[in-house]
Amino acid sequence: MELPPGTFGFAVVVLAGGRAARLDGADKASIEHRGRSLLEHAIEACVDAQEVVVVGDPVRTTRPVTFCRESPRYGGPVAALLTGRDALVRPPRTVGVLAVDMPRVTPWTFRRLHAAAVGHDGAFLTDAAGRRQLAGVLDAGRLDAVRPDHEGQHGMPIHRLLSSLDLVEVPPEGDEGRDVDTWADVRDLADEG
Repeated sequence: MELPPGTFGFAVVVLAGGRAARLDGADKASIEHRGRSLLEHAIEACVDAQEVVVVGDPVRTTRPVTFCRESPRYGGPVAALLTGRDALVRPPRTVGVLAVDMPRVTPWTFRRLHAAAVGHDGAFLTDAAGRRQLAGVLDAGRLDAVRPDHEGQHGMPIHRLLSSLDLVEVPPEGDEGRDVDTWADVRDLADEG
């Protein structure tokens, strides 16, 4: 498939600017696992992307990324995803989305998601119970087609934004579908080593 002029293959928006209410407002992106921050794990999972935008406060990273913030802050995952989409330098064919609190997602996860999305509007990873997680790939044109106006983005649940899209749900391999939402999750992560 030939890409339209000016587009490229794959870009990822990492969602790293939430309130982390169940972690008493702690900065999830800076939580360490195996000697690296959750943000570094997320960036590593995006190694196949030609561009990565992190929606969150800027920090030093080992790989070049673009940082931005949704306005107003804490607008939720839809506002963050679309702000990150707008911050991309070149329009991609597919947009990945990854919550910073999913350190078990790897490049292989995104490759599986891309394979599952063929012939569909996108694909999202689930957890072991079958609940859709914030790790997925979307056809950029289809994402743009369901985009609400700026005011409608804030506080909108991501499942509502994507409800009209043909999405495939991909079961996790091992623990890749687990996220870090609570202090118990942080302890479980630390116990892994």
